[in-house]
Amino acid sequence: MPYLDFPIEYPPGAVVAFVPPVAFGDYARAFAWEMALCGVLLVAVVAYLRPAAAFYVALAPVLVGSLILSRFDLWPTLLATAALAALLAQRHRLGWGLLGAAVAAKLWPLVIVPLALIWSWRAGRIRSAFVGVAVVLLAFLPFAVLAPRGLWHSLSGQASRPLQVEGLGAALFTTFGHPRIITTHGSQNVAGHGAVAAVFGVLQVAALVGVWVAFARGPVTRDRFVRYAAACVCAFIAFGKVLSPQFLIWLIPLVPLVRGLRGLVATGLLTVALLLTQVWFPKHYWDYALQFDRAGVVFARDLTLVLLFAVLAWPGEIAQSQDVGVND
Repeated sequence: MPYLDFPIEYPPGAVVAFVPPVAFGDYARAFAWEMALCGVLLVAVVAYLRPAAAFYVALAPVLVGSLILSRFDLWPTLLATAALAALLAQRHRLGWGLLGAAVAAKLWPLVIVPLALIWSWRAGRIRSAFVGVAVVLLAFLPFAVLAPRGLWHSLSGQASRPLQVEGLGAALFTTFGHPRIITTHGSQNVAGHGAVAAVFGVLQVAALVGVWVAFARGPVTRDRFVRYAAACVCAFIAFGKVLSPQFLIWLIPLVPLVRGLRGLVATGLLTVALLLTQVWFPKHYWDYALQFDRAGVVFARDLTLVLLFAVLAWPGEIAQSQDVGVND
């Protein structure tokens, strides 16, 4: 049993993606095919929302590289994007159920929840959020009862992580200094500098709260919902203590959904960030982590994500586009 007989660092909903390949002889190959299926379904969901954006999502394997099929991030990304599509289609109970499943699979979709609450509240469907709560409880409660310590350790372990070597905070030190690198929490991290990690934690929270408030204070429209959802996910990635390459997968279906000139600029910046990542990962990861080779490239990638957040969150309209409100 996960969390009891062996540790697992992900929430219970991740187990749904980990178990099916066990039935096949070659686990790695079966898992890759499972992720490929998630990718195909993700393209279909994005095509439902905006056909032009689906072409960009279909290019994801080229932009991301081989890790796209060896990590399970396509699973929560598919669930979160499908939740967004359902909410935009005024299928609130379905949307909240999918959003709850996404949170249960990997916690990052939590940053979209305040936007979804505002969306459903303005539509008079706020009680639909209880469906999402029920899905999360259904996923967590059995393990909370049978393996509470293991489940708590998986959650608290993520919150207590230091500056991971690929994040913006760590890239500042690897680019302009010579920090000591330690291996903890399953990754390479910069030793010490807890104050800097705390500063980035505050920045992350401030950016997210700023986006939530800005969305609530403006018109609740389809385009703004999509744009602010992408901005929230980008803020969580750009200012977080941890920035693994697969995190960029979360943005691939969201950023191309943003319309107008803002969307074109944002998609271009995301493409630059993805390509910069391939310059050093995975082939030169250890050269960077241990010798700080290509540290400038990592730093440039992280700054590109900050710029992407600024483009997505910038108030006002960069380009006018037809928009439809929540009640239209």
